Amino acid sequence: MKKKDRYLKIVEWSDEDQCYVGSIPGWIGKCCHGDNEVEVYHQLGQILEEWIEIYEEDKILLPSRITAKKYSGKFQLRIDSDLHKALAIKAMQADKSLNNFCGGILKKTILQADVTRGTGSVE
Repeated sequence: MKKKDRYLKIVEWSDEDQCYVGSIPGWIGKCCHGDNEVEVYHQLGQILEEWIEIYEEDKILLPSRITAKKYSGKFQLRIDSDLHKALAIKAMQADKSLNNFCGGILKKTILQADVTRGTGSVE
């Protein structure tokens, strides 16, 4: 396995730019673009290889990989008090805990966005 294979590479359509853009979350922002998704992915891989080479030549520690990170399933979200109250009421009406209710909304929203974009899965 090549070092570049350990990093999450994302190529997505940008309505703003009207083309595909590629990035490496947590390390390299939007760094390449084009009209062909496969070509942009290839460019992204080349850019990643170059960055890895530069980091190693300069003896800079490579960033940790998002794909290797373990997630606890917990995070803190700050929202305004009116939204908090509305969510709590909706959760009670659904006979669910606030946590389960909000988790369901987030999951449904993310999955629906993936289906709309055509990825069909959450990674």
